[in-house]
Amino acid sequence: MGIFSRSSSKTSLPWTEILSVEQLHEVIGTTHEKPVLLFKHSTRCAISSMSLNSFEREWTSGNELSGIYFVDLLRNRDVSNEIAAVTGVMHQSPQVIVLKGSEVIYDASHSSIEARRIESILKKG
Repeated sequence: MGIFSRSSSKTSLPWTEILSVEQLHEVIGTTHEKPVLLFKHSTRCAISSMSLNSFEREWTSGNELSGIYFVDLLRNRDVSNEIAAVTGVMHQSPQVIVLKGSEVIYDASHSSIEARRIESILKKG
């Protein structure tokens, strides 16, 4: 089950999907203005789907604290590989990486992804 195939009864976050390496670099370029959250998700993985659903239930900030971006790993493996290369964070799925000023300020994967913890970090500045 993928991010765009969920039932309409769920509230979806205002995700922006990253579809190319060029778009990724544009997004990273904005991290001096506002932090960026990258959520890497495998649409064929039940654990990844559970993590995404949990994140969406817990996240209360919309895109006020950071831009929130989604990477479909199956369709955009090159983007995922570039994220690992640029950030130095080894690829995992599911995975969240938060960038501020082009630096990684938070990363987590699988059950360690905690939306409220990320929001707390972002609120502290």
